[in-house]
Amino acid sequence: MLCPHCHQNSSRVIDSRPTDEGRVIRPFERVEQTPLLVIKKNGTREEFNRDKLLRGLIRAAEKRPVTMEQMTEIVDEVENKIRALGENEVSSQAVGEYVMAVLPGVDEIAYIRFASVYRQFKDMNVFMAELQEMMKKEKAKDQD
Repeated sequence: MLCPHCHQNSSRVIDSRPTDEGRVIRPFERVEQTPLLVIKKNGTREEFNRDKLLRGLIRAAEKRPVTMEQMTEIVDEVENKIRALGENEVSSQAVGEYVMAVLPGVDEIAYIRFASVYRQFKDMNVFMAELQEMMKKEKAKDQD
């Protein structure tokens, strides 16, 4: 089974099938991890919820060619980045930024939808600024 800290696969469990990239030994068994709290914009704290993040991605990717597997991989990647920080608390802004760093490579429309909720686009100017930033990044990537 995959160690959640060093990511080595040297621990063994006999008579099981690894799933979820080695982090799960059976569909309902996971390595027990310390609780991770998310600090919301208003200062309140709540436990990190993979399902809540996945639901947000599902809404953003609705009617887009994004598979459930891709969305689950994004959630896994975000959770791994957060846990790699070694902190018990993380801001909701950091969680959103991690998602927004990955999502454009999966689907740009889903990214804009997610960003519109996350960044709370208040008017067309904010929306256009986000689109222009995406276009700049795409242009820079094409030049590399």
